[in-house]
Amino acid sequence: MTASTHWIATATAQGVLERGGNAFDAAVAAAFVLHVVEPHLNGPGGDLVAIFQTADAAAPTVLMGQGPAPAGATIEHYRGEGLELTPGAGGLAAAVPGAVDAWLLLLRDHGTWELSDVLAYAIGYARDGHPLVAGAAATIARVADLFREDWTTSADLWTPDGEIPAPGRIVRNPAYAAVLDSLVHATCTVRDDGPVGRAARIDAARREWKTGIVAHEAAAFLAQPHRHSGGGLHAAVITADDFAAFEAGYEPAVSREFRGRTIAKAGAWTQGPALLQTLGMLEPLDDGLLDPSQEAGAHTILEAQKLAYADRDAWFGDDDVDLDVLLSADYLDERRSLITAAASGEYRPGTLPGRTPFRPPLRTGYDAPAVGTGEPTVSKTGETKGDTCHLDVIDRWGNVVSATPSGGWLQSSPTIPALGFCLGTRLQMTWLEPGHPSSLVPGRRPRTTLTPTLVLRDGAPEFAIGSPGGDQQDQWQLLALLRMIVGGFAPQQAIDAPALHTTSMPESFWPRTWTPAGAVVENRLGDAVIEGLERRGHRVTRAGQWALGRVSAAGRDPGTGVLWAAANPRGMQGYAAGR
Repeated sequence: MTASTHWIATATAQGVLERGGNAFDAAVAAAFVLHVVEPHLNGPGGDLVAIFQTADAAAPTVLMGQGPAPAGATIEHYRGEGLELTPGAGGLAAAVPGAVDAWLLLLRDHGTWELSDVLAYAIGYARDGHPLVAGAAATIARVADLFREDWTTSADLWTPDGEIPAPGRIVRNPAYAAVLDSLVHATCTVRDDGPVGRAARIDAARREWKTGIVAHEAAAFLAQPHRHSGGGLHAAVITADDFAAFEAGYEPAVSREFRGRTIAKAGAWTQGPALLQTLGMLEPLDDGLLDPSQEAGAHTILEAQKLAYADRDAWFGDDDVDLDVLLSADYLDERRSLITAAASGEYRPGTLPGRTPFRPPLRTGYDAPAVGTGEPTVSKTGETKGDTCHLDVIDRWGNVVSATPSGGWLQSSPTIPALGFCLGTRLQMTWLEPGHPSSLVPGRRPRTTLTPTLVLRDGAPEFAIGSPGGDQQDQWQLLALLRMIVGGFAPQQAIDAPALHTTSMPESFWPRTWTPAGAVVENRLGDAVIEGLERRGHRVTRAGQWALGRVSAAGRDPGTGVLWAAANPRGMQGYAAGR
């Protein structure tokens, strides 16, 4: 079974599974296709977080594909450039790309196919073309003036005849196809036909990616000053040495029990543990307070999330984060006690022994010209513009993968003409205030929003689930988890049900503003619930009928062994398939 945010990626993964590939072969093939068919939502210059469990493993593993800040990315340099925030668009916001190396590592260690076979799908769609999705066309339209006036190499790729492409137009990216071909060609130096040779071939492709044309062209091109968010002209600091130094890797998952399930997430260099905190606050409450379709439940969920995300912003990052305390029963009891019948508009992080929580700049607006779109996720009005991809795969042997690739959006920074893609902007999640786990520090990973989930029952994987959505990723997953685990919903029913989320937190993306007591809801939640939330003090924005949430999932019924998959219908782009 496969579920993803684009039907072509789902079809690709299913094609691999039908031909005998396992979940890892299928996930990697689909991921490289996502770089091609959802270029406004992810790219090879971006990053990824995945969580997986092999059929013979006792516990899940995190695939770490988040590159760090380059060696030259210091607070002093950025401040010297006249910046008070890390830009949301432009080369100064680029972390070292991590997605490609991570996918290749996963394929080497857990897949069975040769790289040439896995990449054939993406090479074909890049070279021969694919229909441009409506979201990509709309994104190009939003940044067309920037492309024409400043990022002319992006205009050359995305508006080749000077016109904004219409949805459905067949688009091609021969430069990126050539990059993928170069990875395949790098494997040809290894002749051994056995598993040792296969691993060596994939490692040869990894070396090519990190030390070949990609690293040198990207570093040289972005060293030229170009327009950034905020309007200034700056040169990037990333170098070929930064590419060469990065190694994707594996980490243990962080988990917590909730109502008979084990919820597994990546560590506090992501926002994942905030979901575990939220579940810990909600677990002992009456079922009615865990029902997002009821006023009391929607209010309680929003308030618990505000507390968890305040802790995220105060304590999380690529540093020594005390999750033992943050996830402890006593600490969560104390946090839960702060939830009242009225909406809070305060920033309320918890206190850890002997430490002072970081208080980020709390801005409700930012007076600077917007260049590019930062992270193109859900707007203040609730409009979903797209932002990230997600895919879930489970195979006949019981291997399961949940992966959230993102970054390197076509609107992130100028297209590198020799490569056919741009670098990402994940460093916008770092602060230029020193001394915090999420401060900008060379070699440190930015605290990412990418947060896939694996749910286990009695120690065995039950389902993989995830969503695009920036700060909303775990908020939308939480609704599906509560409806499935507590409410007894079928997976597709849980994904289809009305969604909501809080905006009462500093956004992870430039310009990092917040809306105190803000809540965004789908109109289908109903007037009675929405008006009740407003009476409690929530500043509610109605987003439309089917506007929030892009959750997908795939799993196995523990009672029958039957596989299932479910995908988001909003936007008519995600797809679930299997047999």
